[in-house]
Amino acid sequence: MTDYIIRATAAEGQIRAFAATTRDLVEYARSAHNTSPIASAALGRLLTAGAMMGVMMKGEKDLLTLKIEGDGPIGGLTVTADSRGNVKGYAVNPAVMLPPNEKGKLDVGGALGIGVLSVIKDIGMKEPYVGQTILVTSEIAEDLTYYFATSEQTPSSVALGVLMNKDNTVRQAGGFILQMMPGASEEVISGLENKLNEITSITALLDAGNTPEMILEHVLGEFGLVITDKVPTQFVCNCSKERIERALISVGRQELQSMIDDGKTIEVNCHFCGHHYLVTVEELETLLGKAQR
Repeated sequence: MTDYIIRATAAEGQIRAFAATTRDLVEYARSAHNTSPIASAALGRLLTAGAMMGVMMKGEKDLLTLKIEGDGPIGGLTVTADSRGNVKGYAVNPAVMLPPNEKGKLDVGGALGIGVLSVIKDIGMKEPYVGQTILVTSEIAEDLTYYFATSEQTPSSVALGVLMNKDNTVRQAGGFILQMMPGASEEVISGLENKLNEITSITALLDAGNTPEMILEHVLGEFGLVITDKVPTQFVCNCSKERIERALISVGRQELQSMIDDGKTIEVNCHFCGHHYLVTVEELETLLGKAQR
């Protein structure tokens, strides 16, 4: 397995941890959407977070959606993940270009601007759970750290990173989420804070050849790290011609008739994976017959 997520605990259950390597799925997203380096970094960070937060959910059919809406030139990001490590996502403006930030890094914060992070969990209840917080830095990891603290009352540390090659392909991608469980001792909390202060960059650790297991050992080894699971993660889109046809039926007879009157094959594109679907006039006429009057 290439991309995967590690689930673990430490300090006798006082800490729970997730760490992921996601280079292949982020590269898939870059290729599918033809993202610029800065959009690749932004979308790759949110895809990595989504994959890890998805496997936090327990139900087989549970779904997580992360949405970032900001006033920056990228327009926004949307990522959807399930509890089995499948994740997909897109940037509203995948071609955004900006100069590097003051640290000489890709300016993800500038691309997203000021805005809102929404976390939507569909766990089979009548209404999905929706948590919303402001973007604190728009660098994504810090925004999710703030979300966990304010919306879920779970002190957390989130690290996310995407490193690009000079040819704009993805060199490294991954991250971790560490969370303090209720009742964690002050000794464990301060010890973990000190350890986290030693880490300069998640991408530097990945680029030095560290696996998710090694990264967690590096951070949590002295707290008695126990790895409990290893889950493959990948970019998976469940779009299909059938789903596209159902969506076309739902627009109604008047809209379908208008498309038929144009007399041309239409092209429908999937936001999440960029796949193109062609629907002929004959197929539209069949759909018209299925649409409600």
